[in-house]
Amino acid sequence: MMRLLHLYLSRTETGRDSSQQNRTEAEPELSRTTMSYDRAITVFSPDGHLFQVEYAQEAVKKGSTAVGVRGKNIVILGVEKKSAAMLQDDRTVRKICALDDNVFMAFAGLTADARIIINRARVECQSHRLTVEDPVTIEYITRYISSMKQRYTQSNGRRPFGISALIVGFDFDGTPNLYQTDPSGTYHAWKANAIGRSAKTVREFLEKNYKEEDMESDELAIKLAVRALLEVYIHTQYQPLTSGVTIYEHLVLDNMAKTYIIYVIFLNFG
Repeated sequence: MMRLLHLYLSRTETGRDSSQQNRTEAEPELSRTTMSYDRAITVFSPDGHLFQVEYAQEAVKKGSTAVGVRGKNIVILGVEKKSAAMLQDDRTVRKICALDDNVFMAFAGLTADARIIINRARVECQSHRLTVEDPVTIEYITRYISSMKQRYTQSNGRRPFGISALIVGFDFDGTPNLYQTDPSGTYHAWKANAIGRSAKTVREFLEKNYKEEDMESDELAIKLAVRALLEVYIHTQYQPLTSGVTIYEHLVLDNMAKTYIIYVIFLNFG
C-alpha cells in the first residue's frame, strides 16, 4: 500500500495525465476488494467467482499427473511417480488407491486431503455392501465423493479439498467406467482424461490420438496411456527415465464370476 501511494504521488508531481492518475488511485481499492472476496469461501465476487475454489484448482495443477483411459474391456490408470529420496521408502508414496474390490482412484493435488476422501469413500463402499449386498457402482461412489467436496465449498470455517480424482472400475454388469471429479464438486464421465501438472498438454494429446476402434484392443489402449504420460516427460524435459515402465495388474471379480483387469501404470522419472 505504501509503495502504491508513493508511486501515485511521484507521478502527480511530474505532471502525469488524469487518466493515469485515476487508474493508480483505483489499484489499492481493487486490491482491497479482491482480498475481501478472497477470505470467505461462501462469498461470491461480483463477477461470479469463488476464489478459494479456484485456488484449490491451482493446487491440483501443481500435483503429479494422472491419466485415465477407458477401453472396451479394460480401464487404465497411469500416474507420474517421481523418484523418491535416497532414504525414503517409496512404497509409502502412493497415487493410486483401491476404494473397493471393483473401484480404484488416482488423484492429483494435496495428498493429505486425498487421504481423508479415500477413507470416507472406503467406509461408504462397505456401508453400501452391508445395506444392499451389492458393490457400489462407479457413478454412485463418484457422486458421493463429489457431494462431499461440494459441501466444503458452502460452509464457513472450511476450505475446499485441494484434489481432483480419476475414479475407475467396473460395475456389476461388467461395464468399464472412468469418472473425474474436481474441487468444486462437479463430476463427469470420460473416455480418456488427465489431471494434475501438464494436464492440458496430455488432454490435447489424448484428443488427437484417441480412436474408438483402437479401444477394442487392450494393448493399444495401454499404449495410448503410456504415450500420454510420456507427453509429461517431453513437456517438462525431465532427465532420462530411470526404471522404465512397470505395469501392475489388479484382478477384479464381480458377482458373475467374470474376471476383469485394471492396469495400473507407473512411469518412474529421474
